[in-house]
Amino acid sequence: MPSAKKVSWAQLRVGVISIAAMIIVAVLVFLITGTTTFFRENAILYTYLSDSAALTTGANVRINGILAGRVLAVELSGSTKERRVVKVTLEVFADKLGEIPVDSEAAISAENVLGSKYINIKKGKKPEHVKPGAELPSKDTSEFDEVVASGYALLVSMQGVLKRIDAIIKVVEEGKGSIGKLIYDEELYANLTKTTAEAAKVTEALNSGKGTIGRLIYDDSLHEDIRMTTAKVNLLLDDLQTGKGTAGKLLKDPALYDDLRKTVGEVRTLVADLNAGKGTAGKLLKDETLHKQIQQTIARLDTLLEKINTGQGTLGQLVVNPQMYESLNGMTREMHEFLKDFRANPKKFLHIKLGLF
Repeated sequence: MPSAKKVSWAQLRVGVISIAAMIIVAVLVFLITGTTTFFRENAILYTYLSDSAALTTGANVRINGILAGRVLAVELSGSTKERRVVKVTLEVFADKLGEIPVDSEAAISAENVLGSKYINIKKGKKPEHVKPGAELPSKDTSEFDEVVASGYALLVSMQGVLKRIDAIIKVVEEGKGSIGKLIYDEELYANLTKTTAEAAKVTEALNSGKGTIGRLIYDDSLHEDIRMTTAKVNLLLDDLQTGKGTAGKLLKDPALYDDLRKTVGEVRTLVADLNAGKGTAGKLLKDETLHKQIQQTIARLDTLLEKINTGQGTLGQLVVNPQMYESLNGMTREMHEFLKDFRANPKKFLHIKLGLF
C-alpha cells in the first residue's frame, strides 16, 4: 500500500500537469482566435460613432484591410452629439502607429453580407502619425447601414429565386412540363431516339449523294446546270441593263416609257369619262333612262321568246307545230323541183302569143 507522502506527491504532479495543460490550451485559443497577442506592445486609440452597428468587443482592427489590433471596448460615451454617441476603444499594435497618419479615418466594415463586423482604418496622407491615446475621426455609419440594407434586399431576392428554382426542380422531378417529360417520359425518350435515328439516316443519305439535296451537294452535273442557269440569268439581267428586248426597252427607253405613261394617262381619262357618264359606254353606266330602256327591251324580248316557245304566232307555230314545219318543208321541196325543171326546160313554162287586130 503506497504511503501518504507518495499519494500527496502524485496528486501534486497531476494538479501541476493539469494547470500547465490549461495554460497551454488558453494560450493556443488566444493565438488561434487572434483576440490578443503575447510579447507584443499595444497602444490605445479612440474613435466615436453614431451607432455601433452590432460591433462587438474583440472584433478586429485593420489598416486598409491589414490586421493591426482588436476592439477593446464598445460603450456609450454619454454625449448627445450625433456622431459621438458610441465610444470605441481600439487596441492597436504599437509598431503600427507609424502606419496611421493623423488624418486617417475609422469606419465599420463587414467581412461579407453575413460576416462579423470590424473597424477598418483608412490611411490618410499627412506625414504626421497618431500617438497613443489619440482620437481617430470616424465615417458616418449610415453608409454601412445602407450596405447592410441592400445586402438584406439581395438576400430576400435570392431567397425568392431559390424558392422558384426549388419549385421548378419539384415539377421536373414529378415528370411535369417539357423538361420533366424529357427526363422521365419513356415514350418521349423513344420518340426522340427515333427522330435522332431518322436524322442520322438523312445525314447519311446526304453524305452519300442520294436525294435532291444530296445530289445538289455532290452531283457535279447538277452543279454545272445550276451554274449555267445562273449564267443565263446574269446574261438576261445584263440585257435588261443594256436596254435589249421589250423588257429592256421598257426599263431603259425613255420614248417607250413616255408612250406607256401617255397610254396610262389616256386610260385614266377614259375611266374618268366613264365615271362622269360621257359617251355611249358612260351613258350606259350612268344614264338611268337608257338603263330603263334596255331593261324594257330585254323584257319585251323575253316576252316574245316566251310566246314563240308556247307556239303563239307564225314563228311560234313554226317552232312547236310539226305539221306547219312539214308543210313549209314540202313547199320548199316543190319550189326547188320547179326551179330545177325551169332551168332544164324554160320553154315548157314560157308561151309567146302574137295576135293581129
